[in-house]
Amino acid sequence: MPHDVASRIEYSDRYTDGILERMWAAEMYTDSYRHVICPKEIAKHFPKDRLLEEHEWRGYHIQQSRGWKHYAIHKPEQHILLFRRPIGTDPSTGLVNPALAKEEREAYEREFGPVMSDAEVSE
Repeated sequence: MPHDVASRIEYSDRYTDGILERMWAAEMYTDSYRHVICPKEIAKHFPKDRLLEEHEWRGYHIQQSRGWKHYAIHKPEQHILLFRRPIGTDPSTGLVNPALAKEEREAYEREFGPVMSDAEVSE
């Protein structure tokens, strides 16, 4: 792939939805999200019927820290890849660090208010 095509890949900032998504080790975690906009010259090679594994999206010259998972295909814009990972993921290992997750959750709650469980949301 020509370098100029790979250099046109655009990365969003991380964002969160503030909704409880996971429970690991009796701790609550929310997910961080980001999207990656790929040039259509790259996207035409993406499989249309499944998500990309990490080694695949890295093979398309998408560069981001460890722990990101391609989680959805938006059919109208298949050149935009949607990624998520649990808040508190160590970017060098891709593993959730419980202390970092707690710290990030507390920072999130200070800024946006408490994170509610699915049961609390539906009440």
